[in-house]
Amino acid sequence: MDYFRNIVMLAAIAGAIAGLGMTVAQSFTTVPLILKAETFEGQGEAEAPAAAHEHATEIPAHSHGDEEGWAPEDGFERTAFTAAANIVTGIGFALLLIAVSELFGGIRDWRQGVYWGLAAFAVFTLAPGLGLPPELPAMPVADLGARQVWWIGTVVAAGVALWLLFYQRSLLGLLAAFALLVVPHIIGAPQPDSHESPIPESLHHSFVVAVVLTTLVYFALLGGLAGYFRDRFIRAS
Repeated sequence: MDYFRNIVMLAAIAGAIAGLGMTVAQSFTTVPLILKAETFEGQGEAEAPAAAHEHATEIPAHSHGDEEGWAPEDGFERTAFTAAANIVTGIGFALLLIAVSELFGGIRDWRQGVYWGLAAFAVFTLAPGLGLPPELPAMPVADLGARQVWWIGTVVAAGVALWLLFYQRSLLGLLAAFALLVVPHIIGAPQPDSHESPIPESLHHSFVVAVVLTTLVYFALLGGLAGYFRDRFIRAS
């Protein structure tokens, strides 16, 4: 029971700190780009012809109109909800990261934790992001269910591929890992019927770079914190 409680406490501490750090980083990187994209979103809706609006009802896409209902106000409220979401997400990722690492002997220190965090970044961000890059408001997207299925399949394939690369170390394992990394992208991520968007390409490129870099730091921090606090929990127990 103490072992399970320590894991939950460890995940809560590491996830909360990493989530708050992510919120601070986003306030300087991704949030300004999202706010800028929202201005193009309104412009695109005003200039779109009626036929395009009729067709858009058949394609799930980002929409920030009245149909979405309540949304947090810009400023403190929006930041608070973002922080809460990042903390909850961080705790979830920390639980998953710690649980998997415990199956392989646990994270010994913060340095090894950083490596585990980088592995998580490759699995959860890099691999699926090659087919489904981060999107800004007003950008067309494919069906949500299809994207979720492809994303989960790609994440699982990438996770198994890393396990084969680091723990099997054989020619057969290397070939299987390569296949698992490539097959989801050969199948291809679901794509919208049209890629037309009022969002400038340079803005989207900047957003993708910002998301990737902040997520890289986030997972490295999450893993490092997990290793740092696990080492101290073990000494105390």
